[in-house]
Formats: sequence, C-alpha cells, structure tokens
Amino acid sequence: MAKISVYTREINSENYPFGLAKAVHFSLEKDGNDVPLNRNYGILFAQGEISKDNTIIPLGIDSPCIYRADDVFFIICGKRIMESGEPYEADKGRLWGWKTADFKHFETLELMDEGQTGETDEKVFCAKDSYVKELDTQDSNVKDFGTASYLQVEEDIAEGAYEYWNSADSDLTSSTAEYSFPLAKGYGDPVIFPWDGKWYFISTNDNTDDVGLYARESETVSGLFAKDTPQHLILPYDPDRELIQTFWAPEFHVIGGELYILFAVSGNQWGPQCHLMKFNRSGSIIDPESWSDPIKIVRKDGSPLAEGAITLDMTYIKAGSGSYVVWSYREHIGDPLDTGSMLYIATIDENEPWKLTSDPVLLSRPLFGWENVAGTINNEGPNAFIHDNKVYLTYSGGSANAYTYAVGLFTADYDADLLDLNSWKKEITPIMSFYSVDEFGPGHNSFFTDENGNLMIAYHAETAIDEHLRCDMIRRVFFKEDGTPYVR
Repeated sequence: MAKISVYTREINSENYPFGLAKAVHFSLEKDGNDVPLNRNYGILFAQGEISKDNTIIPLGIDSPCIYRADDVFFIICGKRIMESGEPYEADKGRLWGWKTADFKHFETLELMDEGQTGETDEKVFCAKDSYVKELDTQDSNVKDFGTASYLQVEEDIAEGAYEYWNSADSDLTSSTAEYSFPLAKGYGDPVIFPWDGKWYFISTNDNTDDVGLYARESETVSGLFAKDTPQHLILPYDPDRELIQTFWAPEFHVIGGELYILFAVSGNQWGPQCHLMKFNRSGSIIDPESWSDPIKIVRKDGSPLAEGAITLDMTYIKAGSGSYVVWSYREHIGDPLDTGSMLYIATIDENEPWKLTSDPVLLSRPLFGWENVAGTINNEGPNAFIHDNKVYLTYSGGSANAYTYAVGLFTADYDADLLDLNSWKKEITPIMSFYSVDEFGPGHNSFFTDENGNLMIAYHAETAIDEHLRCDMIRRVFFKEDGTPYVR
C-alpha cells in the first residue's frame, strides 16, 4: 500500500494567489518522502459561478479530504470559498467534490448532499479527523503543504498516478535541446508556419506597441530567430483603412486551399475586432502588396461579429464534420460588469471564410481558479491540432503577460459536431504552466510540425516572475498514455 494526500496551499499574492492555492493538490509517499504530483501545482479546481450581472464570482476550495467507497476514490470539500476566505453561502451546506478510480482522470461531482458519495454508514465531512495529519513542512518536497488529508491506496494505483503526473520530467532535456529561452524578446502570440519550402514567423509585436503586422522568412525554423533575420512589415498602420491599433494575434491558416491571416485590429476607437486577409499566390508572403485588404469577420446575416464588445484571437479548425472558427469575446472590459473573455465557436464556408454560417456557440468561460487569477478572467488564444482522430483545442487563461498565464485543453472526436457542447471535454488542469516548463506565464500558443516531423508548440512567456515583456519559445509536444498532450 502507498499513501496519497490531498491538500491546498498557502495563498501567496506574489507567486501563488488564491485562484491557484485554493485548489486540490496531491502528493504520494515515495521512497519514504511525500512527493508532490504535478510539481506541486493544483490538479482539481472548483468552478466559479456566474452572477445575475453576467460577471464571474471566483471560488476556491479549502480543507479537502479523501475518501474511498469500493474501487472509487472521492475528493470532497465543503462549501466553496470566496477570495475573502468566507464560505460561498449559495452552496447552502452542500458538498463539492470529484471522483476517480486512478488519480489520473476525474469526474466533477459539483454540489451534492453529504453522504451521497457511496455506500457507507459514515457521513462525509471535510477534514475528517481520522484522515488528517500535519505533514513535515521541514521537508523541501512538501513545502507549503499545510494540513493534508490522506488515504492508503494500492501501490500500483499510486505508481500510476506518479507516472501520469510526474514522469514527463524526464523529457525536459530532449524537448528543449534545439531551442533556448528566450528566442525573441517583445513578441507575443507567436505562430510558425511552413509555405512553399520556407518557414515564416508572425506574432503580435510588442516592440512597436502592437502596431503593424510583421513577418520573418527563413530556410529553417531556427533561422527565424537568428540575429540577422529581418522582419518585414506586411500590414502597416493606415488610418484611411481604419488600421490604427491593437494589431493582435495574427495566424496563418490554409482555408479551402487558400492562404489567409486571421488577426484582430482596432480603428480610431479602441476595440479590437476579428479580421481576415487573403494571400495572392503569385506574390510573396513578406510583400505587403501580396495581401488583400483586411475584411472584418461577420455573422451569417452579415451583421458585425460583436456590438459593444471586443473579438480577437480567431483560429481555424478543419475537422471531419466541417470547417470552424473559434475566437475570444469580451463585454464591458475593465468596468464592474466585465464578463471576462470567453470562447465562442461557429462554422464557416471555406469559400467565404469571413462569414459565419452558424450562430456563435459559447464554448467556455473562465470559471476555474487558474483561468481567473486575481481578476484576470481570461479564456483566449485558442489553437488546435489533429492527432489520432481527435481534435485538440488549446487556449490560455490567467494574465497574458504575467507569470500566471497557463494553457488549458479541450478534446473532441474528429468526426463530432463541434457545435455540440457534449462533443467537447474540458480538462480541469492546465497542460502547461510556469511550474511545468520553468518559464513564467507560458501561453497563447500555436502548433506546427517541424522539419523532423515532430509536433511542436510555440508560445510566449516571461523571463522573470516580475517581468512583463513577452518572449518566445518552442518546445516539443509529447503525449501521455491516454493521448493527453503535455509539454516539458
């Protein structure tokens, strides 16, 4: 038998705030020591709630306990807690929890009555005395564990959990051997793209205050980041065309056999909106004359994609059931009615990709603590790849230019109707964070297949916890035994 413990961490506003600390963390006893899983980053996050004003109430959990009924394990807490530390009274004494058979995959139970977890004469309470002990906080492996609840489980279950959450550390060296961080400074939302035997790099250019779209061209991926590689302005500041500010998150996509750039831009009045421009195949990617005038994305009836809101970070997915776009949408940014950014999905016709062919469907809001850290309220930067007959859609939460930025994951079958929310599985735990890659705030990523056929991820991060200059990095994508991608 082996011991698995569940716990929350102490809140530290500088490096581990409420949204991260008040989540369920796990450790297991290995070689006589309590070793944290997932590098001591949270694994289970309670969901926040949506208020009557359509804003998000951030919620966490405290004092989790672990409980077993037959072959199922339950991680149970009492009322969710608010950032003040007070219980969220709307839970009305009911319990929040999860169940698992292997500590790899979890089902959220949400609110349930105490005793509902299994066949037992005992009622379930948080921090049940028979399970609670104070871990040895002198051991550096369990720093900040605090009070934990633990349970003895079979050795093979514990070892399987360890392999699932921790064995990826062994891939750290091989995944980064070719690249070193930072590859480029002052560039957010990086995209690397092959076209006609050459490689191209495009991004948000923080060095120009996010004005203009710039591209680089090279014979190799590494050459894109060589000191002597020039950048070419392919869409300039142009008041006559209402191209004035927030030239954000450009992405190359081949849609219906034609090359496009999806991006966001604002006119004289701040408020980024999704746009698209088409490449002239007889031209050059780095020549601005080879690109059409930008076209604003519209709904199926021709009306604007958003009225009184912002849209950005649009990406494209080609799947078995059709062609889709996913983007980020936000209302009342910066005021008390701020909805936070959320992800929407819709279908398009490949021959007219600037026009939706379905109504937008709300896919996700930032309800988990890691998505909404200290008021960041963020679901943005979606990007997808296809692998083993599945669609993997990543997105980012937390602060886009700070250490809390992290990458989450949706998965769907390749042939599924992607407008059907039941087709998607949203992971509770981010697949990349500052704990997993040793860089602060990794996120807003894109995917590409490199010269050796490896699936790679490009993303931005910061060089220090108190830095806010977005810098680029590339790593290799690996897959766990169940097909879940991870990055180390």
